Amino acid sequence: MQEAELIRLAQSGDHDALVELLRSIETSVYRSAYYILGNEQDALDAAQEVLIRIYRKLDTYQEKAKFSTWVQRIVSNVCMDKFRAKKETVSIDEHELVLPDRNNVEDEILLTGLSNDIQEAIAKLPKQHRMVVVLRYLEDFSYQEIAEALDLPLNTVKSYLFRARQQLQELLCDYQKGGIG
Repeated sequence: MQEAELIRLAQSGDHDALVELLRSIETSVYRSAYYILGNEQDALDAAQEVLIRIYRKLDTYQEKAKFSTWVQRIVSNVCMDKFRAKKETVSIDEHELVLPDRNNVEDEILLTGLSNDIQEAIAKLPKQHRMVVVLRYLEDFSYQEIAEALDLPLNTVKSYLFRARQQLQELLCDYQKGGIG
C-alpha cells in the first residue's frame, strides 16, 4: 500500500493502516534519534515519544510537506527537548537490550558500513550540526527538506553542513592518526 493512501486511511480512523504506517517509519525514526542523541536508551525513548506524537497528531498532517519531512521535524523537536532536559543519568550500557529481529536497528546500522569512528565523530559534533548531518547523509534529505524539518533558513542548513563536514574531516583525520579517544 502506498504511503499517501496509508496516511489517508490512518487519518480517517483505520487502525490497521495506522499501525502499518508507524511500523514503516519506526526504523528511520530510531536511526535519526540514535545519531542525534548518541546513545541507544535515549534514542529508544525519543523514538517512542515521536511515534506517540505522530499517532496523536496525524490528523494535523497536511500534504504541504513530504511526510518524511514532517516526521523528521517531530524527531528533531523531541531530540532538542531531550538535549534541553538532559540531566545526569546512570549509564545502562552494561545491560543488554534485545530487540526483535525484524526491528533490530543496531544490526541494520552496522550493516550500513558505518564504522565506530564515524559514529563517534558524528556524536562529537554540536547538536545542530549533528542533526543536519543525520538528515542529509543518513536520511537522504535535500537541503530544502532539512530546512523545513528543522525550521531553519536554507543558507543556515548549508552553513551547518559545510562546518559539520569540516569538523568530521578533522575528527576522522585525528582518529586515523590514533589521536582522539
